[in-house]
Amino acid sequence: MRHFAPVFWAVRAALVLASVSALSPSPVWAQATLPVPKPTGAATPSGSPVVPPARASAPSRLQAHVQAPITVRMNTPARDFFGKMTGPAPMKPQAIGSYAKGCQAGAVALPQNGPGFQVMRLSRNRFWGQPELIDYLEDLGRDAPKLGWRGLMIGDMAQPRGGPMTSGHASHQIGLDADIWLKQMPDHIMTASERENVSAVSMLRGRLDVAGADRTVDPKKFTAAHARLIRRAAKDPRVARIFVSPGIKKALCVFETGDRAWLRVVRPWWGHHYHFHVRLKCPAGDGACQNQAAPPPGDGCGKALAWWMSDEPWVPKPDAKPAKPKPPLTLAALPKQCIAVLQAR
Repeated sequence: MRHFAPVFWAVRAALVLASVSALSPSPVWAQATLPVPKPTGAATPSGSPVVPPARASAPSRLQAHVQAPITVRMNTPARDFFGKMTGPAPMKPQAIGSYAKGCQAGAVALPQNGPGFQVMRLSRNRFWGQPELIDYLEDLGRDAPKLGWRGLMIGDMAQPRGGPMTSGHASHQIGLDADIWLKQMPDHIMTASERENVSAVSMLRGRLDVAGADRTVDPKKFTAAHARLIRRAAKDPRVARIFVSPGIKKALCVFETGDRAWLRVVRPWWGHHYHFHVRLKCPAGDGACQNQAAPPPGDGCGKALAWWMSDEPWVPKPDAKPAKPKPPLTLAALPKQCIAVLQAR
């Protein structure tokens, strides 16, 4: 019997390890920190969809991130804390507060590569969102090739625990916003270097802040495929708003000759000529999330859009004083639940 003892314990140890692995899988955020895989084999012919693996293998649980403890100071700019968070709060998924004053718990990382999409600017660590946002982006990525769009290049979403960012955005705080570049995904899986250095492309003809400027899109850059993609993005019932440059909104108003209901959620805004910004509604049952008021009725292609296309929003008046910058949001200005999100371990 003693001859069989080593085999018995080896088998038992293997079974125990298998049970532990099954009960304690690697956290999803650990998967997001993997290096971008290099292209293998021949490049996919131009125009064909790239379908990289939906998820890469996760690293060992021993490599999992542990967030360092922090000392909360309520009158300190909240961005100083949330910008340093490198992993999500291990809590139930929840969008807390409003799009420009809140945070997120239980965030999920969008895989770096998936069917019909690749994530850009990985070093920013802004590829986090609520599960509803991850599902939405994956759905849109799968549909993109059917629209004549090779795939999505996804920019900023939210930080691991949401909250104010150190640069670039006032919103994107609760895991329900995402920027999608107005540029098609290339026909290969991009390297980490490409994702940091490839530039987005403006859809406009030129500057907007010159009197009498032509603020429409350049038809050589903004195509019917762009319009089809934005229409598909806007028709999803999960969407609250999509922000685009006024010139893009005008092009979409001309493009649509049928059902114009989706144009209501496409809103003209400053910037947004290199990408369009998707904002989802609060998830059902998420009582801590504050929805934005619904857009005004109609397609938004009339008088309001004409104002955006005029000089008034863009050309500074000679006697205008520079706008005083708003002070940064402090922790005290955010919902109280955000303190627990920051401190969660």
